[in-house]
Amino acid sequence: MGPNTNKYTLIMAIPTSRTREKGEIILNEGKCNGCGLCVTVCKDFGLQVIGKKVVLSGNPVFGCIACGHCMAICPTGAIEIHGRELSPADLFDLPERGRAANYDQLLNLLKSRRSLREFTEKPVEKTVIDKIIAASLTAPMGIPPSDVHLMVLGSKEKVRQFSRDFCTFLESIKWFVSGWFIALMRPFWGKSNDEMFRQFIKPVLEIYVDSMKKGVDLVTYDAPLAIYFYGSPYTDPADPLIAATYAMLAGESLGLGTCMIGGIHPFIQYGKKSKKFREKYGIKFQSREGLFVLFGYPKIKYAKGIRRTFASVDFV
Repeated sequence: MGPNTNKYTLIMAIPTSRTREKGEIILNEGKCNGCGLCVTVCKDFGLQVIGKKVVLSGNPVFGCIACGHCMAICPTGAIEIHGRELSPADLFDLPERGRAANYDQLLNLLKSRRSLREFTEKPVEKTVIDKIIAASLTAPMGIPPSDVHLMVLGSKEKVRQFSRDFCTFLESIKWFVSGWFIALMRPFWGKSNDEMFRQFIKPVLEIYVDSMKKGVDLVTYDAPLAIYFYGSPYTDPADPLIAATYAMLAGESLGLGTCMIGGIHPFIQYGKKSKKFREKYGIKFQSREGLFVLFGYPKIKYAKGIRRTFASVDFV
């Protein structure tokens, strides 16, 4: 039988900023051996086995989101997914298990990482930047296709100019951390937010602006590379943070020092001035969560790590 003997465009599709098109599953009945692996991994219940052949169930929960699990698990190549930024051309062979890092190797990398803010003058090469982005592309996401967006500042000059512009922007919204505004808002946002504004956000804003006036960049520390990970109104809030974490660890594995910067994203989300700032740097969306990661060749080297603890670990 021909390759398109069981083709069906699903009724529903979960929207993202990238696409609203329907996922399309194409089944080649002649290649299907009826093993049912695709049915096992499809959590949308869009597939079923009838007469020792896989067919579309006709009643999926949401409609195909093009996660690709069924296409990736099929041992005979009987399934193709098209649409939602996915096609069979996106499949690749997984590396052998022996080529992957074992637990001790991964733990050593994690232990070696420290937030580093002292960088040499050496630029981060484009080939290294490409590797960092390639690694971050493997991060899991809430709903495919990934709705994470990246803004890459690929040189010390671009990073510092961003910091200058950011501090100019901060100076224009200093009322946001004024005593009267914080006092006015306390009944609405509660004690913890009040303490955060008074003891962290207000001092951060002031030190950013005051230091930049003296020619000292405490926003991005004159890093030779900064990447901003952010989302869209459709993005799972965790997605940019997970992708940023993958990128940070990739940078560490490539011999770079890295540092996550959380003090930029919240300031550029709300208001007309924030919108103008985002537009200037091609930041496409307001985003619930976002994170800057700094990269650069380390100017210093730590000989010791510091053991950290969680607030609690409860087995229930």
